[in-house]
Order: sequence, then structure tokens, then C-alpha cells
Amino acid sequence: MLPPGPPLPAAVQTMLWITRPIAFMNACRRRYGDVFSIRFNGLGVRQKLVFIADPAGVRTVFSGDPDVLRAGSGNRPLAPLLGRRSVLLLDGAEHLRQRKLLLPPLHGERMKSYEPVMRGITLDSAQRWPRQQAFALLPHMQSITLDVILRTVFGFDDDVRRDDMRARLQRMVRAGSGSARLVAMAIAQVELRGRSPWGRFMAAKRDVDEAILDQIRRRRERAGSDSGDDVLSLLLEARDEQGEPMSDDELRDELLTLLVAGHETTATSLAWAFDLLLHHPRVLERLVAELDAGETRYLDATIKETLRIRPVVPIVVRRLEQPFEVLGRTIPAGTAVAPCIYLTQRHPDVYEHPNRFVPDRFVDGAPDPYAWLPFGGGVRRCLGASFATFEMRVVLRTVLTAVTLRPASGTLEQVSRRAVTLVPRHGTKVVCVSRREAAIPPSSPRAPRSRRSAGPRERAASTRSPDRERAAPRSRSR
Repeated sequence: MLPPGPPLPAAVQTMLWITRPIAFMNACRRRYGDVFSIRFNGLGVRQKLVFIADPAGVRTVFSGDPDVLRAGSGNRPLAPLLGRRSVLLLDGAEHLRQRKLLLPPLHGERMKSYEPVMRGITLDSAQRWPRQQAFALLPHMQSITLDVILRTVFGFDDDVRRDDMRARLQRMVRAGSGSARLVAMAIAQVELRGRSPWGRFMAAKRDVDEAILDQIRRRRERAGSDSGDDVLSLLLEARDEQGEPMSDDELRDELLTLLVAGHETTATSLAWAFDLLLHHPRVLERLVAELDAGETRYLDATIKETLRIRPVVPIVVRRLEQPFEVLGRTIPAGTAVAPCIYLTQRHPDVYEHPNRFVPDRFVDGAPDPYAWLPFGGGVRRCLGASFATFEMRVVLRTVLTAVTLRPASGTLEQVSRRAVTLVPRHGTKVVCVSRREAAIPPSSPRAPRSRRSAGPRERAASTRSPDRERAAPRSRSR
């Protein structure tokens, strides 16, 4: 028997999940507790989702048998976007093979060698930002992270072809963004010769696939004689345990996965970080001072706290191949269990003042891996986690030591859905000036300094909860 959940029709629950995800999750938790069920109907898939918002339950799922808890099957709705050979959609031996091939280029010294490219792209962007007038920061963060991936992952070293790829990707993202489009696409996967929302998205996706395959072909022609140090070149040289390389279709789907998972998500996390910092001036003052002194510990804590309070993806999904027990409940086979990143990372039994932005809680020690899960967890933890956090460090440090940003509004951004991500509704509006022209404005909302490095049960105070979305109306229980 499934845990309790809203008695609303599946179509209504799907619409609430797409259009008002934060309010919907919060309302369900208030009414049903840390384990509840919702019914989802869209993208050609009808399924029942059991949300788990308790660290003990998350531990049970992440440490469970991956042959029972199938992440690839759970991610099946992403197949039209990522392709069926994406590591996110594979299970068992196929998933393990792809993961082993993909992991080395995204970690260690190889990843750190990309820092000059990341820093150069960020500085070039910041120098072109308008001065003394409000603008949305998110599109600039998207431009930075997209250029980083096009150069370091895809190896585009030709401006014309890189610009063409950028334009194709932006068309695909626009075709799949916005609540109205998502609702239409979830209800009807009908192309209508490219005239429906789904048709426009699929046409844009085919254009992107074509450009990726062309780049793979070009890099194969260069392999051996003039191979680069980008991720694609390294993947072309990679071999599995049987000595077999990745096929073009596998490479295409994995590159698109790295792009979609690493471009939008990192850009959005950076936009959230600036939104939070600019509305918590004492945190920003301390961070800038430590960066000027060459220290990065508080930067790392700030990134962890941003990813905690503003996770870009709200859930991860596992589909059950057989009945599974979690938190005293037996969930039937065929159900999808969804450790809820957003709700778990705000659990009051783990984080004191969970809705407040307090980087001090992460200054000393690592977070609990079952209460801090912006990259998922277990054997399916995001392959690009190290790359993403490293890129956030480089971009934040570069921007904060190059320019001064002011908040263009006195209030924190509200959450809006863009495709599968949770983004700042207005794109993080800021005003940019040089470091010497202005100090951090004293009129902005201020966060008091913590008296100690707090850890999970911190007592530091902050100014306000970042959440301002109205609660979804409660449904009557049967």
C-alpha cells in the first residue's frame, strides 16, 4: 500500500508539480509528513512517485541494491532530451561501463587544467556587463558555463562552429522551457510536423544531435595526430575492459548529458549564489575579504550552503523492480521512489533554521551525505559533481575579485521552473560597478555574523527565508 498523498486527479498533480513545485512539495509535507505519494502523468509516462524527505529514508534508498532500485528506469522521461544511451538512463553493467569511461576526464588534475579557460571566459564576460544599470545575471552565467563546456568538453576551437552550436542549443532550451510549454509537452507528445510544442522541441533536438555528431566525426579524424585535451578527445581514446571504444551514438548521448546536466544546472547555481550573497551583505563582506586574502574555505562553505538551500533539481528517482521497505513502509514493485533533495536539505531535525542562508554551518567539516544531496548519492552520484563545484569556485572567485555587484531589488528571487530545473524567476537582477566605485550597500538586508562555526545544528541567525512562493491550496482528504 502506498503512503498517503493528495487525492487530486493525476493531471492536476502533474500541473502543480510543473507550475508550482515548491508550494506543492511544502504543502504535501505539511499534510502528510516526510513520506508521501503523488501521481504523475506526462511525457508518455504514468507513474506513482513516493517522495522521501527524511535522511534515514534517503540512506536506505541510496545504499539499496541498484538492481532493485533502478535509476535508469526512473529517469526514462528524460530519454527524448538526453538519448537512450545516456548514462542517466542506463542500469546494471551498461551503466557501470559508461560511468567508468566518463569519470577520469571530469576529475583530478585533468579537470583543474581547465581553470585558465574558465577564468578567462568569466573575465571576458564580466568586462562586458553593463555598468550602473540593472540587468539579469542568469543569462550571463548561462553564457559562461556554456562556453566552458563547448571548449573544455566538446573541444570547439573554431569561433564560427562554436557560435553555431551555441545557437542550436539555445533554440532547444527555449523550446523546452516555460511552464506552459512543459504542460503542453507533458500532455501531448505529438509533433504535428514541427508545429506543436513537442514538435518544435524535437526539431531543435535533432539540430543539436546533428552538430554533436559532426564534432565527433571531426575529432575522430584528428585522433592520434592532433588530439586535444578536451573531454571529447579523451573519451575517443577511452576503452572499456574488453578494449572497446564508445560508439558515436553513445558519445553523442553522453556529451549531450554532460552539456544539459552541466550547463544549465551550474549556471543556475551561480545565479542563486549571487542572489543569496547580495542579499546577505555580511556574508558577502566576509567572503570577499577572505578571497582577497587568498583564502577559499569560506568560498567552499558558501557553495555548499547555496546548493543546500537552493538545489537546482528537486528530486532524484529510482524505479522499484521488486517491493522495497523504507521507513517502515513496504513500497510495491513498479513504483518510483524519489529522495527529495529540496525537502531533505531543509529538514529541521538536521539543520537549525533550515530556511536561512548560513554558510557557517559548513565551514568546519563535510555535510551529511544523506542530508546534503544536490548531486544525488550512492553509486549514481552525479559524475560531474567535482567539475561543477570546481567551476563554481572559479567563477565566483573571478567575479567577486573583478567587480562589485549590487542587488537591483530589496527582495530575494522567487523560484520558477525551467524545464527540469528550479531557477530565479527574474534571472537574479543586479547592478554592476567596479570594485573601487562602491562598497556593499548598507541598506540591503543584512545577515548577522555567526558566533561560531556551527555544523548541522547551527545557531547563527539570518535575515529571512529565501522561500516566498505561496503555498499550494490544500486538498481535502478522502
